[in-house]
Amino acid sequence: MRPIGALGALAAGLLCAGLAAGGAAAQEWKPARNVDIVVASSAGGSSDRTARVTQKLLQANPVFPSVSVTNRGGGGGTMAWTFLTQHPGDAHYIATFSTTMLTNNLLGMSKLSYQDFTPLSILLREYIVLAVRAESPIASAKELLERLRKDPAALSFAYSSSRGNHNHVMIGIIAKAAGADPKKTRSVIYNSGGEALAAMLGGHIDVFVGAPANPLPLMETGKVRAIGMTAAQRQPGRAASVPTFREQGVDAVFFSWRGFVAPKGLSPAQIAFWDQAFARAVQADEWKKDAEKNAWAEDLLTSAETRRHLDYENDVMAKMLVDMGVIAR
Repeated sequence: MRPIGALGALAAGLLCAGLAAGGAAAQEWKPARNVDIVVASSAGGSSDRTARVTQKLLQANPVFPSVSVTNRGGGGGTMAWTFLTQHPGDAHYIATFSTTMLTNNLLGMSKLSYQDFTPLSILLREYIVLAVRAESPIASAKELLERLRKDPAALSFAYSSSRGNHNHVMIGIIAKAAGADPKKTRSVIYNSGGEALAAMLGGHIDVFVGAPANPLPLMETGKVRAIGMTAAQRQPGRAASVPTFREQGVDAVFFSWRGFVAPKGLSPAQIAFWDQAFARAVQADEWKKDAEKNAWAEDLLTSAETRRHLDYENDVMAKMLVDMGVIAR
């Protein structure tokens, strides 16, 4: 996949010019009432964390009367995005989104595609961690792959929040690296990363697959062991002690991203307003602290760049899911 970081560099170069061009238009619209951030998952997962951090930062901007967060989990995000379609042209409603929006449509799980919304931003990259309980016999990526090589169904994996999403794709990548058939692996889908982690901690599942922020506190207390992270190199801050798969000899560099969409039909003035609002939010010290705390990699894309990235990644994900045997050619 083309690194979002490359797109982020492009976005950085174009952001000032774009905001200047849209500045006058942005002044023509601002929220007249509460802005509702709709979270496309249950409480406790990565989307929920992203929304609540963003809520605090937007509330610090005096142009917002108020900002609320509403969790609408279910259907791998479809419940939240369906709700958003009921408010066409209304920029007072925005929702979290990720690669799940693309894969839900590709898999036929939802008729909604990214083209049914107004993309607003991609704010960050989020790498994937595979983790086990401290008492697990699996201590490294090599041991994990060896178990899968002998029997692809030997281990169970917990992830959220829909089949075919980035976490599911990661299970397939690991299986293929082990020389195993991805279609024979065992996995269970949960509504949020928090629920998936709880299932692994309770001994119901062998391996957690998801955002690093979920298991990091338990890694620090020794209750959970990280098997590997999908970054190209070790990440700074709290995740610095987590080994990458690459340093363990496994070519598994992969990541998700998180951002926001609005209902279809927003005006140029509304889009320009949100471009400026997100650009201001990610400059805050609190955002940078939260990014480090949650092991996020900052990578702001504006509305226009987000649309272009979605066009590109939709094609890439379609090819990957065909290779995994998840969808037919």
